[in-house]
Amino acid sequence: MLEMSVGDDSNMEVVSGTIFKMERSIRAKLLAARAISREEAVTIQEANFDTQEQNWLNYIAGGLFSEVKKTADRRYYVTVSK
Repeated sequence: MLEMSVGDDSNMEVVSGTIFKMERSIRAKLLAARAISREEAVTIQEANFDTQEQNWLNYIAGGLFSEVKKTADRRYYVTVSK
């Protein structure tokens, strides 16, 4: 059984902050690569993702409400609100 301790709230804040930082970094690189639609999606190499960003890609690009999207051929793009 998993027990929660008093420090777990601060751990969640650290994890949430890391996720936010990685998503922001990935999004910025996709915008810089002008990958703003499925047709303009780019590869990991074209976006110049570092190892840490690559490790977070599946998690961040997999969310239903995520602005970072992944194509079937493993290219990435960001949706832009109009």
